[in-house]
Amino acid sequence: MAEPLRNPQELQRQLVEFQETQRQLQLMAAQRQQLLLQVEEIKPAEQELSKCDKGIYRAIGPLLIETTKSEASEDLKNRKELFEMRAGILAKQEEKLKPKLNELRNALEKAIREGKTK
Repeated sequence: MAEPLRNPQELQRQLVEFQETQRQLQLMAAQRQQLLLQVEEIKPAEQELSKCDKGIYRAIGPLLIETTKSEASEDLKNRKELFEMRAGILAKQEEKLKPKLNELRNALEKAIREGKTK
């Protein structure tokens, strides 16, 4: 554990580092949530695609281009896997940052308690 923070400049540096780490965690959580939402949007598309026997079109910019059922299915599968992989990577990064955030929080709380007792 870190030494008590007696220097106001060191305390300020630790506070900035804590806030930055907290911001990074929030950003990662938001990105991961967005990726998981995209995975959830793909699931009904896969279900509908499995029922479809007619022409299948995919949106490319403002255009709809005809495609085959197998190409569309493969594309959905690949996108879903990519989003799940990215979400997993972000979850691992979050888990690595949480101990650092807790350590910084504990150091700041300790410095504040010690400052109040003086």
